[in-house]
Amino acid sequence: MDIFSKIAVGEIPSYKCAENNKFYAFLDINPLAKGHTLVIPRREVDYIFDMEDDELAEFEVFAKQVAQAIRRAFPCRKVAQVVLGLEVAHAHIHLIPIDSEADVDFHKTKLKLSEAEFQEISAKIRSEFGK
Repeated sequence: MDIFSKIAVGEIPSYKCAENNKFYAFLDINPLAKGHTLVIPRREVDYIFDMEDDELAEFEVFAKQVAQAIRRAFPCRKVAQVVLGLEVAHAHIHLIPIDSEADVDFHKTKLKLSEAEFQEISAKIRSEFGK
């Protein structure tokens, strides 16, 4: 079981933002912005384009719902969707609140947030999810 699967089943703690029986969304622990969330399928699949068409469509719809919750919780121009990352062999989408394209620079210094800030951010997104 990979690290993201362990997060999705609760073996490794995370700051949950949303979930259903197929997908799980949680805060990135090295965020570019408050509200930076990772969305994963519960099924272990390394490459997003190895997902079956119907599963990929459901994944995108779930990510859209999470993005809408993020935007309500953290007003911004848009929520960027980025599929990036080779360090974890598990498909995932980054959802990042942005006001400019420069806000999606993965080389910039990440935010350092406290436990309380992470909890507050995830609770805010959870409260907006499904509205």
